[in-house]
Amino acid sequence: MTETAVPTGPAAGVDTSVLFADMGLPDPVVKELTAQGLKHPFPIQAAAIPDGLTGKDVLGRGPTGSGKTFTFGLPVITRLTGGASRPGKPRALILVPTRELAQQVAGRLRPLAESVGQRVIEVVGGVNIKRNLTALARPVDILVATPGRAEDLIRQKALDLTQVEIVALDEADQMADMGFLPQVRRLVDHIPADAQHLFFSATLDGDIKVLVQRYMNDPITHSTGEVRAKVDTMSHFLGVVDDKPARNDVVLQLGRASTRTIMFMRTKHTVDRQVKKLVRDGVPAVGIHGNKGQGARTRAIEEFSDGRATVLVATDIAARGIDIKGVDLVVHIDPPAEHKAYVHRAGRTARAGEAGTVLTLTTADTRRDTEQMMRKAGVSPTEWVLDRHGVTAYLGELGLDR
Repeated sequence: MTETAVPTGPAAGVDTSVLFADMGLPDPVVKELTAQGLKHPFPIQAAAIPDGLTGKDVLGRGPTGSGKTFTFGLPVITRLTGGASRPGKPRALILVPTRELAQQVAGRLRPLAESVGQRVIEVVGGVNIKRNLTALARPVDILVATPGRAEDLIRQKALDLTQVEIVALDEADQMADMGFLPQVRRLVDHIPADAQHLFFSATLDGDIKVLVQRYMNDPITHSTGEVRAKVDTMSHFLGVVDDKPARNDVVLQLGRASTRTIMFMRTKHTVDRQVKKLVRDGVPAVGIHGNKGQGARTRAIEEFSDGRATVLVATDIAARGIDIKGVDLVVHIDPPAEHKAYVHRAGRTARAGEAGTVLTLTTADTRRDTEQMMRKAGVSPTEWVLDRHGVTAYLGELGLDR
């Protein structure tokens, strides 16, 4: 396995020494990228896309927000250009862990694929399967899917993976965390062994390493560094409160001052309760978790994205893969249990190398465990002991001084 280290962090930005126009992409794709204001690739794109275009297996290691969608998507579109598509038999399969990420990946790739006559569809759980059956009844080139729904469609004989030429796994480590790897293995087993494999993950340990060894043929690895590298682009704060009522007061203060904040809680029920508290206090807030239907989740994300809601309250799994630009602040109302979850949550801000701010709330009883978790994430936060005035005195440091 060959590994190439790629620059990371805010200084990396786009690679201005390289143009998408010079990378061997189809002219219509370059034209569409230019229309979107995209002329230069991010470092991992500049490094990995050429290998993907040659048909080699590529393993991309890097944090969420480093530009991975185009890193696998542009080689997929380019290599499929000119081929014939058939109903129910995609030529490329992209597996992702969540419905929201499937929609985002498909949305990013669709205009580029359509520029060369390719059709992209997504199939995800939480949507009436009849819609998927109707979509697959027409020729499809690129299928973006969550593992469970893809298996459902195979069982119904609506989906056939024997014509897949390229398979991509996005956020493979998150699929492992969510228990999807057995489904992923069964799906990849349906695909011809000589297909190109493009796997992307924030980490390459444990189950991911086994997956790589089982399916990839001498992959070229492009790495943007360890999972903790991303946290260096953020400002981290730890707020210690006396008890949960004091924590609730701080959350309301943050909600009132917020322009765009994502708040994390551990359970679906606490998400719903927190949204009600914020709305009752006059804060335009929405929530997402696994029990909400696809329509409700989509509406919540749209309201948060366009500014109708200033606070999004979410569970870990529901928020994975969400890519919303301009998030001012991430708040861990419930501190995550382990450091990888901290990095995934914090990654909702500081997208693509931008600066971001993260506040973790903890009580005196859980302070030591929270500090230990943050150290494992590579974080040395500024610590505040919040008194009866809560976080009011610190709003300026959080970028909420309004």
